[in-house]
Amino acid sequence: MTKVSVIGAGNVGASVAEYLAIKEIANEIVLLDIKEGYAEGKAMDLNQCATLNGYNAHLTGSTNDYSATAGSKVVVITSGIPRKPGMTREELIGTNAGIVKSVTENVLKYSPDAILVVISNPMDTMTYLCAKTSGLPKNRVIGMGGILDSARFKYRLSEAIGCNPNDLQGVVIGGHGDTTMIPLTRHASYNSTPVSQHLSAERLEQVSADTMVGGATLTKLLGTSAWYAPGAAGAALVEAIVRDGKRLMPCSVYLEGEYGQSDICIGVPVIIGANGWERVVEYDLNEEEQAKFKASADAVRNMNDALEL
Repeated sequence: MTKVSVIGAGNVGASVAEYLAIKEIANEIVLLDIKEGYAEGKAMDLNQCATLNGYNAHLTGSTNDYSATAGSKVVVITSGIPRKPGMTREELIGTNAGIVKSVTENVLKYSPDAILVVISNPMDTMTYLCAKTSGLPKNRVIGMGGILDSARFKYRLSEAIGCNPNDLQGVVIGGHGDTTMIPLTRHASYNSTPVSQHLSAERLEQVSADTMVGGATLTKLLGTSAWYAPGAAGAALVEAIVRDGKRLMPCSVYLEGEYGQSDICIGVPVIIGANGWERVVEYDLNEEEQAKFKASADAVRNMNDALEL
């Protein structure tokens, strides 16, 4: 029996739980939220989809009772508040840091062997907080952002080329932010051919720019943050862990010298398996890409400075 808990039953958390159920990645899924009855309602709604979508996973909802999450293989953390008008970066980080730290402490009381998947924003900083305060080995704390950014990159590439996105390989590294992510256009390929053979340099630059504002574009259209693709990205990461997939995925992880960086969580390609992230895969970056990665790391560190560790 595989148990996965999702902390935060909002749009992203509920989407993670839905994909976990539909793909039967876990047969026991717990949704937890602080809002009275909210997680219970979401779980009941998803349980009523079982016969319609043909799955046998069982979902349980809990209002802030972490004992319901006991024995989880993976815990997905989506908790936190969005930035509100007039709120400073420090205020956002301070509020969400308090929430994420409390969540981490509570889930580890009941699931000390769990692998933590962090989706809460600002994602790299919240992942760093978990890595520094949880006491867990570094391989058991993983930020999801790069998986989502890479999916958006491949969507934009497929749109530009006019091809099936599943025939594309493309990776985004760096921080999970509009100005910090780095779509690696030079490394992207379409069925083993460089995408530069199919798109002009100018079109590739536009693809990169559109990828970087992918989240902001959706927020403008929807009036709130996206949830389908973030939920699918979170579920894909959980699947690679639960099924020991040995998948190469860009994730925010704690670096100790890789890519020239230390004491930071930032997006890099890693191998994901049953023990969490198993090793960093170091791409051959040219001088321009290295400079962008360093600038991204500096920006993430600037965010981390708002933490009170």
